[in-house]
Amino acid sequence: MNSALTRYRVMAYLTGVVLLILVLVAMPLKYLADQPGLVATVGPIHGVLFIVYCLVTLDLAVRLRWHITRTGLVMLAGTVPFMSFVAERRVARENPAPAAV
Repeated sequence: MNSALTRYRVMAYLTGVVLLILVLVAMPLKYLADQPGLVATVGPIHGVLFIVYCLVTLDLAVRLRWHITRTGLVMLAGTVPFMSFVAERRVARENPAPAAV
């Protein structure tokens, strides 16, 4: 379970950071400076990372026996800027890693 939680935390951060780059840098460049190149690059990267994020979340949800509603809400957190960080923090707080022996 510890490795599934670690994979989830890494993917939540990666997905969140790339989404912020897309929303706060690439989209303004596209619409305000007429430079769509960064959106064309970062958009698909976020798409692939989001799919991996959903798969990793699903793996964690099965291991922790989450309800389908909670699983869906945690997955949706990868589509709202800053929410993947909030969801990651909550999941990590509720499921602390076991102490090393």
